[in-house]
Amino acid sequence: MYGKTLAAPNEQLNQDIQLLCGEYARYNGFDEELCNKFGVKRGLRNADGTGVVAGITQVCNVHGYLLSEGEKLPIDGELTYRGYSITDLIAGAQAENRYSCEETAWLLLLGFLPTGAQLNRFSEILADNRELPENFTEDMIMKVASPNIMNMLARSVLALYTYDPRPDDYSIENVMRQSIELIARMPSIMAAAYQVKKRVYDGRSMYLHNPNPEFSTAQNILRMLRSDKQFTEEEAHLLDLCLTLHSEHGGGNCSTFAVRVLTSAQTDTYSAIAAGIGALKGPRHGGANHKVIEQLEYLKANVYDWDDDNEIREYLRRAVAGEAGDRSGLIYGMGHAVYTKSDPRARVLKQNAMKLAKGTDYEGEFRLLDAVERLAPDVLREKWGSDRTTCANVDLYSGLVYRMLRIPDELHTPLFAIARTAGWCAHRLEELSTGKKIIRPAYKSIVGAHSYVPLAQRG
Repeated sequence: MYGKTLAAPNEQLNQDIQLLCGEYARYNGFDEELCNKFGVKRGLRNADGTGVVAGITQVCNVHGYLLSEGEKLPIDGELTYRGYSITDLIAGAQAENRYSCEETAWLLLLGFLPTGAQLNRFSEILADNRELPENFTEDMIMKVASPNIMNMLARSVLALYTYDPRPDDYSIENVMRQSIELIARMPSIMAAAYQVKKRVYDGRSMYLHNPNPEFSTAQNILRMLRSDKQFTEEEAHLLDLCLTLHSEHGGGNCSTFAVRVLTSAQTDTYSAIAAGIGALKGPRHGGANHKVIEQLEYLKANVYDWDDDNEIREYLRRAVAGEAGDRSGLIYGMGHAVYTKSDPRARVLKQNAMKLAKGTDYEGEFRLLDAVERLAPDVLREKWGSDRTTCANVDLYSGLVYRMLRIPDELHTPLFAIARTAGWCAHRLEELSTGKKIIRPAYKSIVGAHSYVPLAQRG
């Protein structure tokens, strides 16, 4: 029998854990009002939902609202990398029929757009570093397979520390080298981890293809994932678009802030980037695109007429009431911490993906997601009892785009990590250059003093 079976939990241990958790509940927890009493900004957010300002950056700006006399005014979202609009960056590359992912990585790391010669040389450097160290795939991936590719990405990045002759040198020159190597190697790690996972856990054949030095990042990802190594240029350009859109999103998002926190302690690059991967893995962050796909399957199974707005609206009402879907009360892919009227990434992705979906089996699913985007804001306003503005975020469409590219669901968040590595490294470099202090917010202690009781007297 093929496939790996995980060991069942020990029943006695389960019982012991249940008892311990009961004791934990007795001695932990606090009145939520204490947060208001002490002015605690939970999630490092102000009362109006804006983020606590923890630093300044030149890497990226995420602009989603205006503040006027203390009131948050919705606007169409804007995303700029190093001052350049993301829509302009993508349009510029599309006008010249070239890939934008490599140019974006250069821009984020260095702060300016490359010349043609600089971009060609940078692409060559990335190509030269896509291969993993000798025996790395065999020793670090094949021998310790994981059913979760994000877990394998984090472990593999940490393992690269042992292959680096200067892992703890945090000079800008050395971190720049490490950053370029990581940007180049992440797709190779993901592809190998997925192929090994297929063989070990799914009982399927695996295909370990080497990257082609003549290909872009997007082309190589499709080449390494597919058994026949075949893809169309249209597919590769759509994947490249996704990678560019996900490359960066400001210093305050959970994973990037995690990278900056670890960087402020002057730890090594591999530990800092692994922290970013760990944060991105969570369903409240990068894992959200997988939840959208799960939500789409619920919709397809429970909505008879995908063109009937009334039927879709009623399903969404049941979902936000916790009576449908995963019973969470959430509509995944809707809402954002910064964007109010629109997410520019969602606009660009939807516009480009619909062109490829037209006339295919995916066209109906895109229309279904479009209905969610149109109807969910009113459904959510009914739930909240307010006129609060909400919009679709990039996760609403990215999962279906990846499916359209025949990319397995378990790779949706890892692809996000591959794209975001350039942004994480740019923020690490900036934190090393300008941070100056270890990041150390405060927590208010509310526990009282206790007198020590000898062990024999406890009962």
